[in-house]
Amino acid sequence: MEKKLPTIKEIAKKLNISVSTVSRALHDHPSIGLRTKTQVQKLAAEMNYEPNQTAIQFKQGKTFTLGLILPNLREEYFSLAISGIEDIAFKNNYNVLIGQSHDELDREQKILEIMRKHRVDGIVVSISKQTTGIEHFEQLEKYNIPVVFFDRVPDVPDIHSVWCSLYYSTVEAVEFLFDKGHKRVAYIQGPQSLNIKNERLAGYYEAHKKRKIAVQESLVVTTDLSRESTEKAMAGLLAQKNRPTAILAFNDNVALDAIQYAKNKKLRINRDLSVVSYANWPITAYLDFPPLASVEQFPYEQGVRATELLFKVLNTKSSQGALPYENVVLKSELVVH
Repeated sequence: MEKKLPTIKEIAKKLNISVSTVSRALHDHPSIGLRTKTQVQKLAAEMNYEPNQTAIQFKQGKTFTLGLILPNLREEYFSLAISGIEDIAFKNNYNVLIGQSHDELDREQKILEIMRKHRVDGIVVSISKQTTGIEHFEQLEKYNIPVVFFDRVPDVPDIHSVWCSLYYSTVEAVEFLFDKGHKRVAYIQGPQSLNIKNERLAGYYEAHKKRKIAVQESLVVTTDLSRESTEKAMAGLLAQKNRPTAILAFNDNVALDAIQYAKNKKLRINRDLSVVSYANWPITAYLDFPPLASVEQFPYEQGVRATELLFKVLNTKSSQGALPYENVVLKSELVVH
């Protein structure tokens, strides 16, 4: 059997001093003399003593762990966000507990419950496509667990949030396609729950208005983000007598599914059918036929800002009162490939 790790009590017994004296000596407390402090620390090193982190966390009322809930990890977009979140957590000596909702509300709720029971100190979340209300997050308030939403942010008041505005970049993206001679530009939008702010759609309409081009409602279709749903949307667009010559896709994942479908229908990408999207995944640069352009939403920066905001909330002393809710909005950027 492996030998048990030594405890403070064992160190105190060997030196014939109190447990509290050992504890203060190990923490360099000024009330402990140099001789006693040296003896304690020397013996602790010889015995391979390690502090009981669980006991320390209980005493401090912290677990030094943040919860992070994301739709999925297979998207490069969220992998970049994780890097930003972990970098800030690491600088603050925190761990990150990650859960994937897989865009399912029930799974999101269960992950949240698990994180609550593990007493995470705070949570950063990008909501699932099925999430239409945030009652399950609001319940965390009574446990004093703050939440910061990022990227996929619910359109409700009194929340801490970090997101990237897409309106002006959408106008620019559609005008970019108009400048290339396209008059029939389709838009494949995502689920309604992720279109609450409707910045993409509003930008799509504004670009048409600026160029005095009538919007054809048949060119605005919806996908639930699955490949099958995107293919169905594409089938409807390409079946039109006067089909679109360009497509604005909800994100790069939707764009890739749309591109594959068009290729299977023998269309030449960015010749017969041009594509512009959102997210600007670095991996698209390695494709034979990447989108002509993509809107950069800065996932790493969003992750950084969201985690910084969470620590700001956590570090606000109760005597100062609750931190006013903050809504941090970043500016997106159209990147032409």
